[in-house]
Amino acid sequence: MPLALSNNAVATAVVGGTPRIYSFFGIGPGKTHADIGRAGFEYDKARNTWTRLPDVPVMQGRLASVASAAGGGIYLFGGYTVAADGKEVSTPDVLRFDPASRSYRKVTAMPTPVDDSVALVHDDRRIYLVSGWHQDRNVALVQVYDSREDRWARATDFPGAPVFGHAGAIFGNDLLVCDGVRLDVIDGKRTFTASPECWRGRIAMDDPARIEWREVAPHPGPPRYRMAAGPDPATGGLLFLGGSENPYNFNGIGYDGRPSPASARAQVYDLGSDRWRELQPLSHASMDHRGLATIGSTHYLIGGMRNGQQVSGEVMRFPPASDSDH
Repeated sequence: MPLALSNNAVATAVVGGTPRIYSFFGIGPGKTHADIGRAGFEYDKARNTWTRLPDVPVMQGRLASVASAAGGGIYLFGGYTVAADGKEVSTPDVLRFDPASRSYRKVTAMPTPVDDSVALVHDDRRIYLVSGWHQDRNVALVQVYDSREDRWARATDFPGAPVFGHAGAIFGNDLLVCDGVRLDVIDGKRTFTASPECWRGRIAMDDPARIEWREVAPHPGPPRYRMAAGPDPATGGLLFLGGSENPYNFNGIGYDGRPSPASARAQVYDLGSDRWRELQPLSHASMDHRGLATIGSTHYLIGGMRNGQQVSGEVMRFPPASDSDH
């Protein structure tokens, strides 16, 4: 990428028959509130080039936003701002980016502002925002945005512990949401704890607001925070990559005060057998992802944070074809 960015919202779209990858917002190498930006970028696979887009038209840069492509547009949901004094505010804004005109416009805001949520696109129309952080706590809400009608509805609540920084993927009507961080209050003290839960949902054919949830086995190994996740067309499974076993603040330092190490683990959940399978690891350990870009059967991790809290501008291909593709 032209800039090193972590925690950037990532989406993939086909424009004029050409697959393109988009990145919005994120934090730069300084990892302070002043390094949180509004930049947008477009990658044209046919030309193998990045283009700087107009900045997202909001007053402040955002972290923990999510981007989803549906109905010919790319939607940017929420995120949070960070002030100089450290105050963080969840934002309700939703913007639609038009890849053809490279312009933004505001659409109907979220009923409940959330950040660090999971966004899942169903039938190239509805976008499900599952759980996430709202101002001072996690919420179990599943908010559904209809991109065709520009309106919101509420779906069946997430039945697990409400979390932020979780990861999820959808294939057809089946979705899977795993891990993240829950908020525990013990003797009046608030603590952030990694959640090992994985929940599988099925969207009802006759009612998109009804999700049938059931808990499934967690992936092998400890739960991870801010993984990249998405469907894997090659296997029909759901792919989960990277992340960190130690939940952290936006600078990569854990809530326990220790630098959080990145993970190179790659795992796929097989929807047919309800089983996890370990894949070859990533070429580099990587965390702090807000989406997984997929073109054909190849996946791309855009930016992120490497070990040592190093913000990266690298595009990592998975599975790797050769060292020259990294």
